[in-house]
Amino acid sequence: MDTKKLIEQVKRLRQEMGLGMMEIKMALEEANGDERKAKQILKEKGYKKAEKRADKETHEGRVFCYEHGNGKLAVMVELLCETDFVAKNDDFVRLGKDLCLQVAGMSPRDSQELLEQDFVKDGSKKVGDLVKEFIAKSGENVKVGRIERFEIC
Repeated sequence: MDTKKLIEQVKRLRQEMGLGMMEIKMALEEANGDERKAKQILKEKGYKKAEKRADKETHEGRVFCYEHGNGKLAVMVELLCETDFVAKNDDFVRLGKDLCLQVAGMSPRDSQELLEQDFVKDGSKKVGDLVKEFIAKSGENVKVGRIERFEIC
């Protein structure tokens, strides 16, 4: 495999997925340079990481709030993680905001239904996949706690 091409692929996938260089390089080598296959390999490994972390306790986190422009709809989402360090992470904050928008738009009854919904920003993945991707990226267990949706009719 051409070194220059490999470096470009690693750089591109690192930017897109936020994973470590060596992890990406090994996936590209396993996929014989095919970026699509490498992404799939990385996702599968990430899901396995997420499964391993599933029983880790989540005593940290944040409550995210969203108010729709007209003031008649508001959402609160409790997003839990293992450490306060991750709770302050920009990607964690982005995930929390995305979950709020999901709840506002799709009205799930509870967090389990939320995780099973198609993601409003990308219908090719489930909300649960989004959370698993974050777990793989951060190396910490993350759980959606309570969700509330308030609407004045």
